[in-house]
Amino acid sequence: MDLISLYPTWYEPTVGSGWVVALIATFHVLASHTSVGAALLFAYLSHKAYREDRDDLLDFIKKYGLFLMVFTYVAGSITGPGIWYSTTVASPNGIGALIHSFVWKWATEWVFFVIEVVGVYMIVYLVGRVDKRTHMKISVIFGVASLATMVIIVGILSFMMMPGKEVWFEEGGYLNGFYGTNTFIQTGMRMAFMFTMTAVVGGIVVASIKDPAFKKEMTRKLGWLGIIATLTGAAMFQWYLTSVPDQALLVMENRLPEYFQTSIIAVLAGTLAYFIITMLRPQTLVQGFAGFMAVTILVAGLWPEETARESMRKPWVAGQYVYSNQVIGRDVPGMGIESQLPIIEKVGILQAHPFTPDHLRELNNGNQIQAGEFIAMTYCSNCHSPSETGIRPLHRYFPEGVTQERVADYVKGVLTTGNIAYMPKMPMRDDEAEALAAYLVLNNKGGQPAVTAAIDLEIEQRERALVEKNAQDKIAAIEMEGK
Repeated sequence: MDLISLYPTWYEPTVGSGWVVALIATFHVLASHTSVGAALLFAYLSHKAYREDRDDLLDFIKKYGLFLMVFTYVAGSITGPGIWYSTTVASPNGIGALIHSFVWKWATEWVFFVIEVVGVYMIVYLVGRVDKRTHMKISVIFGVASLATMVIIVGILSFMMMPGKEVWFEEGGYLNGFYGTNTFIQTGMRMAFMFTMTAVVGGIVVASIKDPAFKKEMTRKLGWLGIIATLTGAAMFQWYLTSVPDQALLVMENRLPEYFQTSIIAVLAGTLAYFIITMLRPQTLVQGFAGFMAVTILVAGLWPEETARESMRKPWVAGQYVYSNQVIGRDVPGMGIESQLPIIEKVGILQAHPFTPDHLRELNNGNQIQAGEFIAMTYCSNCHSPSETGIRPLHRYFPEGVTQERVADYVKGVLTTGNIAYMPKMPMRDDEAEALAAYLVLNNKGGQPAVTAAIDLEIEQRERALVEKNAQDKIAAIEMEGK
């Protein structure tokens, strides 16, 4: 039997699996980027404290470090495994592509992360217990380890957009897959934004400073850090757009909402205004205001940035060979990987998918809607939501009253041919396309409830047919006994 490496589809009816991953990832990025920026800030402040013999700077490092231990190294460390769990069940082939390509890179990152975790405890609890020079050395090691974790992760994230070099497809090798123009530009962009996050979150710590002169000094230090980092990050983002594939720009132009650019400009303006206000009037920086602005600015800035990065990869999820729906859509000789599209073209997705329910492997009038739902979940649900909620509900894509024939023509003319750049080419037999069309038409009439009702009707019809068959078998048995 021709089977491909697909897994059961994880779908959350109320939000969709994509939103679950996005919510966890946004908080994790906020925590992890803040920790890296703060680590480098600590290295600078420790050096300054050592050179100028200033205990107040060490005290600030201790307070900020203690805040990081709770905010980043507890909450952030919880969301880290949360990302692994949610992405593994939502995108198993995508995660598999990253692990198979960069397993030793992941291991290296975890080594640096252990150094980072030990380092933050040493920074906090060794203030006043070791001399300033030793504390400065600890801070430098902590900063270098934190930066190393980010550089490694960014390289892997860049691979998700595209391999570093085209030769990777033919020769493999993690260096070919890891290092590319996109990797270095994205590293610079993220370094800029991580300093913005460090400055914003640092305002919560600065707000607790009692000495007006020291509070003014630290407010200005963080303010200038935030302003320079924000402007640099915005410029780096424009440069970053020049390093992505043309297809990514096409997706960005067609799939991101019209308000995306306006929202980014608004967040940048609000961030700069926040830093300027607190620099001019440090007394306005109280903990409530600082905490509110940290959540507002960072989440409002991170959410659209992460949304854009995720959307721009379409239709791929990793290395431009794993589709968003987990189907392998390209040969990669360098990794010994073969496209799964020929098998699907040969036998159809219902026969090729190893987890297709037995009663759906052969299509008939009694299981068409259920088969259509299974195909939609397999092919579409990672990017679209069949229900009223979730990301990009499917029923919004077709006009009211659309016929099954029209939808079937659309599926055959677009989805099976890959004529839309940001949607994967998904082969289907004609009867599978018609089953998907039947499901989409019902979904279009009222979302998931209409489909569920249709599925219930199919189940009822099968049960009725089974009862009738059993009755006929009993009659036949009685007749045989009579003879």
